[in-house]
Amino acid sequence: MASLGNLFSNGLKGNIVSGLAIGVGVAILAPVVIPILAGVAKPLAKGAIKGGILVYEKGKEIYGEVTEVVEDLAAEARSELSAAHKEGSAAVAEGEKSV
Repeated sequence: MASLGNLFSNGLKGNIVSGLAIGVGVAILAPVVIPILAGVAKPLAKGAIKGGILVYEKGKEIYGEVTEVVEDLAAEARSELSAAHKEGSAAVAEGEKSV
């Protein structure tokens, strides 16, 4: 195993120089690269937001249509149940008259 003193004397020198070089490069390039990235990212973000709005609006429309269909089905089912109940009541009344 490498001793701690050996690690600091040899092992981190290359890492420190590399780190400093990367830091200086980023500091030099950042003022140029950041505006370019911002110019590309803003239209992408706006496009994503527009897409989200369109999906939301379409979802509201579909929800409204499905709600209408379900309400119609429920009304039909209630009507059929009411008609069946009336027929059952009439059949019971007819049965009582014949007895």
